[in-house]
Amino acid sequence: MEDSATLAKAKDHFGQVISQQLERVEALKSEGDWTNYDSLNNIRIGMLGGDGIGPTISEETQRILEYLLKDKISSGKVTFKVIEGLTIENRAAKKQSIPDEVLRDIKDCHVTLKGPTHTPEQGDGWPNIESANVRMRKELDLFANVRPVRIPSKDIDWTFFRENTEDMYAVGSQGLHVTEDLAIDFRVITTQGSKRIIEAAFDHARRTGKTKVTIVTKANIVKATDGKFLDVARNISEKYPEIEWDGWYIDIMTAALINPARQKDFQVLALPNLYGDILTDEAAQIQGGVGTAGSANIGKKFGMFEAIHGSAPRMVQEGRAKFADPSSLVRAGAMLLEHIGFNDIGGKLHKALDICGQYEKRIVMTGRPNGATSKEYGDYILSTVEDPNINVRWDEFVNKR
Repeated sequence: MEDSATLAKAKDHFGQVISQQLERVEALKSEGDWTNYDSLNNIRIGMLGGDGIGPTISEETQRILEYLLKDKISSGKVTFKVIEGLTIENRAAKKQSIPDEVLRDIKDCHVTLKGPTHTPEQGDGWPNIESANVRMRKELDLFANVRPVRIPSKDIDWTFFRENTEDMYAVGSQGLHVTEDLAIDFRVITTQGSKRIIEAAFDHARRTGKTKVTIVTKANIVKATDGKFLDVARNISEKYPEIEWDGWYIDIMTAALINPARQKDFQVLALPNLYGDILTDEAAQIQGGVGTAGSANIGKKFGMFEAIHGSAPRMVQEGRAKFADPSSLVRAGAMLLEHIGFNDIGGKLHKALDICGQYEKRIVMTGRPNGATSKEYGDYILSTVEDPNINVRWDEFVNKR
């Protein structure tokens, strides 16, 4: 039987959640325009080493990017800034997920390239501080999680645009145990949040010459929130008449991604947060594991690009940090180059990574002394990028499939 006090408490709790989200909607309505990197006299790139093997692969990635951007650096168009202090030791000592001085340095840069950071878990000896990534997404409003998956030999060239600030993740800690028998969680989808992630996906398709955007929902069942996301996509598509779009349901989409007959049908995909979390991990596994993929967290003003594997503290403890594979962070660096407008350089770096990691494999990373060091692999990548016949080599490898 209904208890009036329990019901009143639940109504009050739900009301507070709605009020908070309505305030957020008003803030979204007044946000500014995208950063125009072409108009900037100087683009500042921040380098965040992070924890464990992070400093090793960050240093190697910076060396590669500085070489590729040497003309831009000489002209003053690009500046690199190494940002210290995002280690778990410093974060624990300050009891902050991102120490104040580190956050100031991050906000002084237009984009950052970030190594893996450790997020404390119960029983590991570190204080219970928030994930550095979660804090950065909130502080910089990095609403788009962008993950490319490339397997040219299978005609796979996917880019996922996962909404980063809404859905169940936005209010996941605000669920309610109404009674001992009834628990309710909340899900948030807004017109404004949907619009900016879907527009980002269509803009990316237009900018990179892609011809199709796929919207993933479960709008036939989750009619209010997923229905809104799909309706927004339908309206936005009218502004991009040259780009085809279609809608898929999340359940059948998980099957389609592993169907060789379907894989080449997808190019750019836009998804609410939860579906994006699930589908991007599946896609990365198809590519060869999450350690092979880079990731971008993008907002209108800032961008953060990162490796999506962990900090591998055991490698450091065993003295093997110099054998860490930099590929995921270098891949993120290629994404960063494309984001700030250097598409030709970023494209060459992507192709070099394909050749070195998927096809030629002249030097192999094992994470141990029987494999290459991070620097040796970086030299291999650079020598491949420098090859004037890189496009021919890449085409030959792809066409051998």
